[in-house]
Amino acid sequence: MVPVKAEYRRKQVLYTDQGEHSLIASWSFDEGQGNKAWDIVSGKEDNITFALAKGRFQPPQHPVWRPGLSGTALSFDGYSTYIRRWSGEVGKPTDALSIAAWIAPRTYDIDHDHRLCPIVNQHNRDLRQGYVFGLYKHGSWSLQLGLGNEWVEVWCHDRPIPKNRWSFVAAVYDKGNGTLKLFLNGVEAASLTHPGAASISPCEADLLVGRHNEEAMLDGPFVKNHFDGLMDEVRIYSRSLRGEEVLHLYREALELHGGLIPEIPSEHLTISRELFSRDRHRPQFHLSPPGHWMNEPHAPIYYNGRYHLFYQSNPRGPFWQSIHWGHWVSDDLVHWRDLPPALAPEPGIDSDGIWSGSAALDENGVPALFYTAGNFNLNPDQCVALARSTFVEDGDPDLVRWVKRQTPLAVQPQGVEALPGMFRDPFVWKEDGRWIMLVGGGLIERGGTAFVYVSENMEDWIYKGTFCVSDFAKYPHLGTGWELPVLLPLKQGGRNTGKHVFLISPWGTGAKMIVHYWIGTYDAANLRFIPDDDEPRPIDVGDIHFTGPSGMVDPITGRSLLFTIAQGERTSELEYDSGWAHSAGMPVSLHLRNDGRLGVEPIREVEQLRDRLLLQLSDVSMDEANRRLQDIHGDLLEIDIVFQVGSANRYGVSVRRSPEGEEEIELFYDRLRERLGVDRNHSTLDSRERPNGIQEGSLELRGEPLHMRIFVDRSLIETYANGLKSLTTRTYPSRTDADGIRLFADAELRIESLRIWSMLPIFQP
Repeated sequence: MVPVKAEYRRKQVLYTDQGEHSLIASWSFDEGQGNKAWDIVSGKEDNITFALAKGRFQPPQHPVWRPGLSGTALSFDGYSTYIRRWSGEVGKPTDALSIAAWIAPRTYDIDHDHRLCPIVNQHNRDLRQGYVFGLYKHGSWSLQLGLGNEWVEVWCHDRPIPKNRWSFVAAVYDKGNGTLKLFLNGVEAASLTHPGAASISPCEADLLVGRHNEEAMLDGPFVKNHFDGLMDEVRIYSRSLRGEEVLHLYREALELHGGLIPEIPSEHLTISRELFSRDRHRPQFHLSPPGHWMNEPHAPIYYNGRYHLFYQSNPRGPFWQSIHWGHWVSDDLVHWRDLPPALAPEPGIDSDGIWSGSAALDENGVPALFYTAGNFNLNPDQCVALARSTFVEDGDPDLVRWVKRQTPLAVQPQGVEALPGMFRDPFVWKEDGRWIMLVGGGLIERGGTAFVYVSENMEDWIYKGTFCVSDFAKYPHLGTGWELPVLLPLKQGGRNTGKHVFLISPWGTGAKMIVHYWIGTYDAANLRFIPDDDEPRPIDVGDIHFTGPSGMVDPITGRSLLFTIAQGERTSELEYDSGWAHSAGMPVSLHLRNDGRLGVEPIREVEQLRDRLLLQLSDVSMDEANRRLQDIHGDLLEIDIVFQVGSANRYGVSVRRSPEGEEEIELFYDRLRERLGVDRNHSTLDSRERPNGIQEGSLELRGEPLHMRIFVDRSLIETYANGLKSLTTRTYPSRTDADGIRLFADAELRIESLRIWSMLPIFQP
C-alpha cells in the first residue's frame, strides 16, 4: 500500500513540469516501520537489508526508523543496512544526472583507497561506467562518473559533511556544458568542467543505496564502505538540476521547520541498546557497547562524583576498524549510562586512528585523556596525544566534549633499539607534583618493555628510559612487545605495603595474549620496576577471554581497580548476525594477601545487582544440593559455593546446562594437579560456535576449601576462586532450556554453603 503522505509528496516534489518524467528513483522513507521502502517512480517496494532481520539469536528486528525532514528517515547501521535495485529494474542516466538527499552521517569510514561510502551508486570504476555519489574520509564527498573512456571525479574537501546533523547534498552532471557540481544546503560547494561532450557510460551493476556496489572484503561477511547514519528524501534524476532548483528543494524541505535545519536528538543518532536486549547470548550485567564492536575498556577516572570509563569502539559495526573512544559513566561502578563517543579520528594528529590510553587530572584538576594517535602519513605513525575536557569552559557534567592538542606529547624514543611501529597505550598518574607516563613498546632482539616519561606540566615530557624489560629468549610467551602497561599499588587490609603490581598484555611473535602481572618494588627515584620474580603470572586461566588491562586507584576507597575485556570468541559470521562483539570483564579489586600472593576479587559493589535469593543451603550432601537445584534456572545468576575439603579429586559446578546435559560447561577444580579449569566440550550443539575444549591454569589452595563465586551472564561466565584466580570463558548454547545448574564430583563431597541469586542488568532503560 502506498503511504498517503508519500503520494502527496510525490506531487509536490518537483520544481518544474519536466521534472516528473526525469526521475529515475525516489525514496521518501516515510514508511516509519517495516523492512521495505517505497520508490514513488516505479511504485515498487524495495527490500531493506538488515542483519538483525534474520532473527538468528533473538526475534527478527526491523531496520531502525527515525524522524526525518518530513515524516521519517531510515537509519543505516554502517555495516548491514542497504537497498538493492536490480540493474534491469532501474533507468540509467546518459546525458545528465542529478542526485539529491538529506543525510546525517553518524561516522566516517577510515579508508585509504578513495572508495566512497555511497549514498547511491551503480558503477564500475575499472570499466569507467556508471556513477557513485557519497562520503569519504573525514566527511569529504564526491561525485564520480564514467564519461566515455574516462573516470571523472569532482571532490569537496573544504566543506566536509558534518556528523550528527542534517545536510542537504546534491550532485549534478550536465553533458551540455561538461560540468560536474556539488551542492551543500542549496549552495554550490565544488565544480569541475570535463572537456568535451561525453555521455555517462551505462553500468550493468545493481543500484545500491547505502552500500558500495563493488564490495571490498574485510573479514567474512563484512565489506567496506557502507553509509552510517540517517538518510531521507533520496532522489535520482536523468536530467541536470539548475542551481535554483537545488536551492528550492532545500528551502521547501525546511518550510516545516521555520526555514532552519532541525536539530537531531542524540538518542536518534545512536545505535540503540534496546535492539539487542532480547539476544539470548548478550551479557546484561557486564559492560558492553550499545551495539557493534568493542575491545579493551581503558582510561578509568573519577571526577565530580562520577566514574568515567572509556573503551575501544567501532560504532560502524561489530568488527575491528574505525576505532573511536566509547564512553560510559556511573555513580557507583555498577549502574552505567551510555554517552556519545568521546574521541573520533579527525584530520590532524589522529587522522587514521584513536587507540587505547588512560586519564588523569590536569594542573587545574580537570580530566585529560592520553591516547594513542595514528597518522599513516608520518613515520613513525603512532604517537601519544592529549585531549582535555571542556568542563571549565562550559560546565560539561558528563565530560562529553574534549579538545585535542594537535602536536604529539611523546614519540617513540630515538637512540634506543626500539621495535618499529610499537609505541602505544600510555598509562599516566601524578606523583609528588609531577606526572609519570608509561608507554608500551619493545626492544629489538630483547623483548617487551614500557618506556617511561616525566612531565612537570602535562605538556612537556622527558624520556627517562625503560621501566622494565622482558627476556624474549627466556619467556617467549611474553612476546616481542607489550601493550597496555599498568602500575598499581597493593594494599593489605587497607594499609600500604610498599609493593606494586605491574600488568601488561603481551604482543607479537609467540605472545600469549592474556593479562600477565609481576608483584615487585617500584623505584620512584629511578623510575624503574624491580619484580620479585622474573616470570610473571596470569590473573585469569581462561585463555584469551581476560585481556586488555587498565586500572586506577579509586580515590573514594583507595582500592586498586582493574578493568579488562572479556572477548567473545565467535566467528565473524556470527558477530555479523548478532550485531555486537565482546564485553568487558567485571571490575576487580587487587590487593596483597597475607601469604604474599595477589588477591583478586570482584568489586563489592556488584552485590547491588543481586535481585532475588533463589537458593540458600549449608552443610548438605551433594545429592541433596542437586535435588534442590532441579528447580533453579536462569542465565543471569551469581552462584557462591564453598566445598568442604574431602577425598574428591575433580569436582565443581556445571552451568548453562540442558536438562539431560546435552549442553553444559563444567567449571572444575583438579585437587591433585592443583588446576582450576572449564570443560567446554559440550557447551553447544551448534557447530558454528567456536567455544570447545578445556581451559585451565594453576590454582594452589594450600589447604583452603575451594570457594567459587560464579557469575553467569548469558554467554559470559566468570569464576573467582578463593580470591586468587579468575576464570573467564564463553559459551553459546543452542538450546533455550540450557539454563540449569548441577554439582559434580568423582567422590563423596559435602557442600559447606551454597547461595544463588538472580541478577539485574547494569544499564537502565
